[in-house]
Amino acid sequence: MNRAEKAALQLRAVRVLRTRKRTRTYDQLAAETGLPAGDLNRYVNGHVLPGVERARAVVADVGRTLLEEELAARIETDEEGYVDNTRVVFDQALLELVPPVAAEVFGFERPDVVLTAATDGITLATAMASHFDAAVAYAKKTRETAVEEFIESRKRLQSGIELTYYLPAHAVGPGDSALVVDDLIRSGETQELLLDIAERAGADVTGVFALIRVGEDGMERARERVDAPVEALTALG
Repeated sequence: MNRAEKAALQLRAVRVLRTRKRTRTYDQLAAETGLPAGDLNRYVNGHVLPGVERARAVVADVGRTLLEEELAARIETDEEGYVDNTRVVFDQALLELVPPVAAEVFGFERPDVVLTAATDGITLATAMASHFDAAVAYAKKTRETAVEEFIESRKRLQSGIELTYYLPAHAVGPGDSALVVDDLIRSGETQELLLDIAERAGADVTGVFALIRVGEDGMERARERVDAPVEALTALG
């Protein structure tokens, strides 16, 4: 880790602590983190940065707890099982806390491209791409008029509906490392299409990540397709 990467990690830890401090006293934050209240005060107020190991622990532990609580408070599920996560995917400031936590907790390596599906996955993918200094690419259900070459993946869903995703051919190339990202994974059908696009492009999938998983079926389907981490930050059902 070079000096710039260390500084970025330390600043992310400070941001996590400041966010947590909005609903905690320093004594409560100390009990939660195991760090002295005086040190936390200095971190939160910008007088000093935490050391690298402390910063990593804060991002991985406190950051994950913070995000899990925020997701639980913001996600709503109706009686038919439909998930409303708009209060999450519309909040870019919250989403920007996700990538460092995901990187620390799940060990995702820096990809060349973050690949997602339009539309709800775009804001998360943008945050992930910004964190990793990677390109972002999102597959659509329709072709762009001005684009001549596409990578296309088609699948008939259990409902009988045929779903097709298109990605401009230049977005992902042979030898690129790709991290597949989406806001939610349930059946795994969308992720299968994205993984198929990555395979057709000749890319190397370095992981699959979702904010929310509903059940285990989608996770298992993704794990059958890739030899890479398949993870979700929080679970419903």
